[in-house]
This record gives sequence, structure tokens and C-alpha cells, in this order.
Amino acid sequence: MSNRREAVYDILRHSGSFRSAQDIYAEMRAEGAKIGLTTVYRALQALADAGHVDVLRTDEGEAAYRACASSQHHHHLVCRRCGRTIEVAGPTVERWAEAVGAEHGFTDITHTVEVFGTCPACAATSR
Repeated sequence: MSNRREAVYDILRHSGSFRSAQDIYAEMRAEGAKIGLTTVYRALQALADAGHVDVLRTDEGEAAYRACASSQHHHHLVCRRCGRTIEVAGPTVERWAEAVGAEHGFTDITHTVEVFGTCPACAATSR
């Protein structure tokens, strides 16, 4: 892993939530790193391709990244307010996706499922 890719990965490993490329870039620049936004995007893509980071799309369509805690296929429960993220297994979703694909003659099925809500801490502060 290149030094820059490792630096991007370190930021994600120390963050508990999904982060945008712009967010990571701003943090690295604030810490004095000489890195361009394109390099951050390339590092994130390489990390995602290698299975080191998860990627999801926010409600606004922006890609957000997080270091994987699990190497197994999983989904995410994400707080809309603070970004707290919990990795969850979804065997029912897995069976459903396979069944829908089979029903229509599709094979080699993949899917992405992310669940967004408000975590208990954020819900408590809004009461």
C-alpha cells in the first residue's frame, strides 16, 4: 500500500463514521499533508476495490467511505445526524435478493442495502 493510500486509510480507521473524500482531503491538508483531492479519490477507490473500505451513497448522492470492520458481506445502519454506523448481517435480505433474481432468470446477483435512521443518543437529544 502506498504512503498516501495508507494515510487515507489511517484517517478512516480512526473515524467511527462514513466520511466523504472532501472531508478526508480537508483533514489531511489541515494536518499539513501535501496531497491533492484527485489522489484522495484514487486512494479511496483502490481501498474499496481491495475490500478495505465500505462505500455508500448519502441521501444527496455523495459517496462516503468507512474502514471495514468485517471482511464478510454486510450492510450498514447509519445515523443521519451523527453518522454513527453499525455493521449488520442481513440473511433475510440475502435470500430475498437471490429469490428476486432467480424469479426473473438473473444469476450472479449482487446488491447494496443501507438503512438510515436516528441513533438512540441523537434521538434523546432531540426530545
